[in-house]
Amino acid sequence: MKLEPDIERIVSASLLRLRMKSPFFATLALFTHFQATQTLPTAATDGKDIFINPDFVRSLRSPEVDGLLLHEVLHAALLHVPRRGQREPILWNIAADIVVNGMIVGQPGFELPAGGIRNRQLEHLSVEEIYEILLKNTTFYEISQLDLLNQAPADASGDGRESSSSDTGSLNKAKQASLETHWKNAIQQALVVARSSNSQGSVPAGMQRELGALTRAQLDWRSYLWRYLVQTPTDFTGFDRRFIGRGLYLEALEGESVQVFVAVDTSGSVGDGEMRMFLSEVLGILSAYPHLKCELYYADAEAYGPYSLTPDSSIPKPVGGGGTSFVPFFEKVSANRDWHSSGVCVYLTDGYGTFPEEPPPLPVLWVVTPGGLGLEHFPFGEAVRLLSVN
Repeated sequence: MKLEPDIERIVSASLLRLRMKSPFFATLALFTHFQATQTLPTAATDGKDIFINPDFVRSLRSPEVDGLLLHEVLHAALLHVPRRGQREPILWNIAADIVVNGMIVGQPGFELPAGGIRNRQLEHLSVEEIYEILLKNTTFYEISQLDLLNQAPADASGDGRESSSSDTGSLNKAKQASLETHWKNAIQQALVVARSSNSQGSVPAGMQRELGALTRAQLDWRSYLWRYLVQTPTDFTGFDRRFIGRGLYLEALEGESVQVFVAVDTSGSVGDGEMRMFLSEVLGILSAYPHLKCELYYADAEAYGPYSLTPDSSIPKPVGGGGTSFVPFFEKVSANRDWHSSGVCVYLTDGYGTFPEEPPPLPVLWVVTPGGLGLEHFPFGEAVRLLSVN
């Protein structure tokens, strides 16, 4: 249903405010369409378009309108509809609301309409992780609180508009692929706009984890890093359910796990496309094992860092742009690492640069761009090549 003139003005004014507050979010909003509906009490999304109840929108103050529309945009952009799969829709919906609302309240100038679900202890987690917590703890929310789902903007991702399209409650593969392509393109453009903007906080810290669910690493980092684990597969103590949300159906490791020293080539020969590929692999490394310890360096002819990262960390802005030498990274790792612990060095690069004369004491995995140096020309370590992504 087409928006009435007064609602169209309200939405347009909200989008203009959104552009002033956050170029990143405003760019995402350009990739959806707003439609009016009387069949929903508040608002919802089918994964691409956003449906709003005109009477409900009229009842809100401007900051609440901004919060409502951003709430729906984030549900769509973060693929909360297709990511649900066959999960229980109400609990998934609440988990998605906790994540999205946590992002919104962290932004100045936005407010949630009354009834928006919040949980400060969980909102830093991914939707999948929160869902597993809710699934195991049926008393986490009172039934009356669950009923808020049908009264607040929190009902965005689970309204069933698309999820009822099959008996399994999941989207068909063609629809899911279309949504993923649409929003990945939107997010890439939003990131470009955010990087070129002078405004601070264009991309909220809590967004990094959710973006990691959309931009998958090419390499199976669990398999690559498994050989470097300090402990053997017989050193497990039981099933660790805390990390199911990251796809980690593994036993709980006792004590220390693997130490990873990551270098990202930021020399002038690395373009934006290659940099996006590199950072996707860094996110893949961080999500590989729950006890993983990661130190990130950016490197051109110098090495910048280390940045200590955990699976919850945001990736710092790349530094560099000069020539290429692989020597400074290995020198810094040798100087800074704990010699009583094992570890592995991962270097993401096009391979064109100066190599150390002697191999470092730690094993090295070179991750090479499409069209980069031939794998046989790396003087030490193991080398793998990334595939070109259109």
